Amino acid sequence: MLRRDFLRLSSAAAGLSVVPIGSHAWAAVNPQGAERRFVVVLLRGAVDGLNVVVPHAETAYYDARPTIAIPQPGRPGGALNLDGRFGLHPALASLQPFWRDRSLVFIHACGSPDPTRSHFDAQDYMESGTPGVKSTPEGWMNRLLAQLPGKRESTSAVAFGPTVPRILSGRLNVANVPSGRAADQPMPIDRPIVDAAFNQLYGGSDPLSRAYQEGMRMRARVLADLEADMEQADNGAPSPVGFAMDTGHLASLVRKDPAVELAFFDLGGWDTHVAEGASDGQLANHLKPLADGLAVLAKDLGPAYRDTVIVVMSEFGRTVHENGNRGTDHGHGNVLWVMGGPVNGGRVYGAWPGLDVGRLYQNRDLAITTDFRSALSLILARHMRLSPHALAQVFPGAPPAPAAVAGIVWS
Repeated sequence: MLRRDFLRLSSAAAGLSVVPIGSHAWAAVNPQGAERRFVVVLLRGAVDGLNVVVPHAETAYYDARPTIAIPQPGRPGGALNLDGRFGLHPALASLQPFWRDRSLVFIHACGSPDPTRSHFDAQDYMESGTPGVKSTPEGWMNRLLAQLPGKRESTSAVAFGPTVPRILSGRLNVANVPSGRAADQPMPIDRPIVDAAFNQLYGGSDPLSRAYQEGMRMRARVLADLEADMEQADNGAPSPVGFAMDTGHLASLVRKDPAVELAFFDLGGWDTHVAEGASDGQLANHLKPLADGLAVLAKDLGPAYRDTVIVVMSEFGRTVHENGNRGTDHGHGNVLWVMGGPVNGGRVYGAWPGLDVGRLYQNRDLAITTDFRSALSLILARHMRLSPHALAQVFPGAPPAPAAVAGIVWS
C-alpha cells in the first residue's frame, strides 16, 4: 500500500487527517500565539453578495433585479440600513448587534482576480490562495499554520466536516471532526473489533503506525471535549441540526483548549440559479442559519471573542441582472465578511465601482476592486502578527491592500 493511500485510509477510519511533521509536533504551543484565533467560513456555490450587502442607494440595482431585489430600508421586507448606501439582507438580522458594536465589517467588490466561472476551479483558487495556478500542492491555511509562532499542537487547526478541506491540506497536522449530528455519532473505528484490529496492526513504531496513532490521539482529544459539552447543553433533549451547532462546538473547544488557533467551516447551497427569492425564499432560508450560527459563535466564545477574527467568503459572486428563472448566474465580484473583537467595524469597506453598465466586469458582473488575498493578508498581518516574509509564504504574489480597506482591523 502506498503511503498516501494508508494516510487516506487511516484518516477516514479515525475521522481525522494526519500528516506527520516530525518529533516536535506535540510540543507545547506558544501561549502568546494561542491567544489569537482566526476562523474561516467558505460558502460553496457562490453566494449573491449583492443581495447580502445591498446597494440600496443605486437605481441600477433595482432596474437589474425586478423580482429579487431587496427593498430599500423602511419598506416591507426592506434591507437593514448600514450606512445610507448599503443595507443588510433582513435574514441577517441576528448580526445587527455586531454591526452596532463595531465588530462587523464588509468589504464589497472583493474576490479572486481569476476570471473563471467554474465552481471547482474558483473554489480551488480560493483555498490554495494562488488564483490561476492549479499546481499549488497545499492550502493557504496550512501555510498559515506553518508561519504562526511557537510549536504546533494537535488541535492548533480544526476543520468541521468529514474530511480535511483543500484550504487546510498540506504538510502540517490538522484535526477534523464531523459536523452537525454526525459529530457525536460512532464511526467504524469505534467498533471494538475494528479498533482492536487496527491497534494490533499499527501498534509499532514505524512511520505508518505512528501516523495512525497520532490520528487516534487527535480524535479522542477533540471528541472528549465535544462530548462533555453536548451532555451538559442537551439536558436530555435532541440538538438541532445546523451551523449553530457546529459553531457552538467550536466555541466549546476554544474554551477548553487554548491551543486552537485556526478553524474552518464550509457550507453549501448558495448556487441560486432558480427562484433565489428576495427578502424571503431560497437565499434568505440559507442566510438566517448562517447569521444565527455566527451569532452563537460570538456569544459562546465569551471573552475569547475579543481575540478572534472570523472571515466569511465565497468563490465568486452572481450576475448583476437576474435571469429568466428569477435567479442569478455565475458572476465575479462579491462581498467579504469580517467579524470579531479586533475588527474596526461598523463600515462597508472597499472601493465601490458601481453597477452602471459601463462599470461592470465583462458588462455583466460586479467588478473586483479588492483582491481577497490582499484583504486577508492585511488581517493576518495585524491580527496574527505575520511579518511581510511570512505573508509572502501564505499568499505568494498577492498585491498590496488598497487604501480603501486599510482600517479593517486594529493594529
